[in-house]
Amino acid sequence: MTDSPTSPEPPHPLPTTNYRAFLIPAVGLLLVIGGFLLFGNLNNNLVYYLTTTEARQTRADFPDGRRFRLAGEVVPGTIESLSIGTSFIASDGITRVTVRHEGDPPQLFQEGIEVVVEGSWDGDAFVSDVMLVKHDEEYRVPEEGNYQEESP
Repeated sequence: MTDSPTSPEPPHPLPTTNYRAFLIPAVGLLLVIGGFLLFGNLNNNLVYYLTTTEARQTRADFPDGRRFRLAGEVVPGTIESLSIGTSFIASDGITRVTVRHEGDPPQLFQEGIEVVVEGSWDGDAFVSDVMLVKHDEEYRVPEEGNYQEESP
């Protein structure tokens, strides 16, 4: 009797999984979710920049409480100090808007200077809590004898 030893069968290879079939849709899904998170709510986070004329013309698009930026020049003789800030009239040369700024205005704030204020309508007035002023980029050396003393 000759029994030949049976040779052991080779081990079965593990089933090959096509990882690309899972990877490509997963990456695509992550990109879609990321895009939605970045851009899906973008319109609610935009702050529009309008001149005083544009702001009056599009008043219905910006109800009380909806923030935007208003640009104009401070009309001379209209600056008033308030207990909570400053009031003035801004104009683009065509339309005037009363602005109530809550907080301290920047040091360069003055009559005739261009400002951009961020806030929202409150009735017919624009209430802001952020103010930027445009200033001259030209540096002038102080005249002789007109120097500011150092503070201690």
